Amino acid sequence: MKKLFVAATALFATLAASAQNTQTAALEAAAALSAAEDAPEKVEKPTYWTHTAIMNLNFGQTYLSQWVAGGYNNVSLAGNVDVTAQYAKDKLKGTHRVQLDYGFLYSADKPILQKNKDRIYLESIWSYDSFIKNLAYSASFDFKTQFNNNYAYGTPATQKDVDGNVIEPSVKDWLDARSLKSGFFAPAYLNIGIGAKWTPAPWITLNVAPLSGGGVLVTIPELRKTYGMDLREGSETEYTNFRAEFGAQVKLDMGWVINDVFSYSTQVALFYNYLTPKVEPRINWDNKIVWKIAKYFALNLTTNLIYDPRVMVRDKDKDGTVDSKGVQFREYLEFGFTYTIIRKH
Repeated sequence: MKKLFVAATALFATLAASAQNTQTAALEAAAALSAAEDAPEKVEKPTYWTHTAIMNLNFGQTYLSQWVAGGYNNVSLAGNVDVTAQYAKDKLKGTHRVQLDYGFLYSADKPILQKNKDRIYLESIWSYDSFIKNLAYSASFDFKTQFNNNYAYGTPATQKDVDGNVIEPSVKDWLDARSLKSGFFAPAYLNIGIGAKWTPAPWITLNVAPLSGGGVLVTIPELRKTYGMDLREGSETEYTNFRAEFGAQVKLDMGWVINDVFSYSTQVALFYNYLTPKVEPRINWDNKIVWKIAKYFALNLTTNLIYDPRVMVRDKDKDGTVDSKGVQFREYLEFGFTYTIIRKH
């Protein structure tokens, strides 16, 4: 009987302690729940901007030793920065882009450093969604020039000493043989337009600006004729440094990301000047293919095509007179270091 009493007492004590612990836990849970209800709810800050920066540094080199087929040792170095800022809030959207290219080439056949890449391109577009799906009102801006002087590199005239031996051209001779082709703000293209933007799919955008104004600026006097500047009033040899333009611009952008390592983008821009209705439109067509070989290395293929009926591109006479129009084209195939930064805020 005594053992039964002791067992019952122990059981009662255990049950009482358990009930007390349960009650304590319930009170603590209730207090925590009350505190959570009283605390202000954390609201995540909305994200309107997305910034993307792609930086490339490309190096090329060729070495020949007793190469029967011919050729010259050369090295090249080029850099590219492509920065995009995108904004999206309700019906208002914006895309802003800066592209900078610069590069050099040194070849054993010319004892001078030659520039083979130089470009500044800025473009911006704001849009506001209309009542029609995928169609928005738009205001666009684009600007294009280069950092400094670009040349065509000719070969110096052959010189001989009194004994008839050919004199090797000096660095000065090579520099004198260059012909200036462009420079900073020579030319510079500026365009501001108002129109509509159509985005039928995420990878395609068509912007039509029937009211576009801007102009072409050439700050270097000897290049003004080449880039189609008008003669100054009353002069037969001096050209103006600025040509105003007012017309319509159509710009088509397309881009595909095939997979994690391969992408392609293209842009076609046409401008028709209402002030010169008999002159053909100016056309710019840019393409870029990126193939990522590794995390920080990629193969890049870039092409740029320009048709400007006001620009003289071919040398017809030996004295360098330019008097014909044509298509300008350049292509870069490069391999090198690439780094991408993406930031949202």
